[in-house]
Amino acid sequence: MEEIIFEIMQESDGGFVGECLTEGIFTQADTWEELRRNAKEAVAAFYFDRAERPSRIRLHFVRDEVLA
Repeated sequence: MEEIIFEIMQESDGGFVGECLTEGIFTQADTWEELRRNAKEAVAAFYFDRAERPSRIRLHFVRDEVLA
């Protein structure tokens, strides 16, 4: 497995929520830098007992904006 992708959305309070698109991994944080650290920790914890781990984590930021 080469890459794992998280879909990132910003919450109304300014924090971030990340959901992995292929595994049951979720994370959240108040800042972008904290989210990056939390995503790495969440992936490491999910794969802690597996030989095959992703070599890259992609954070795909999704912004949903409605214009009136």
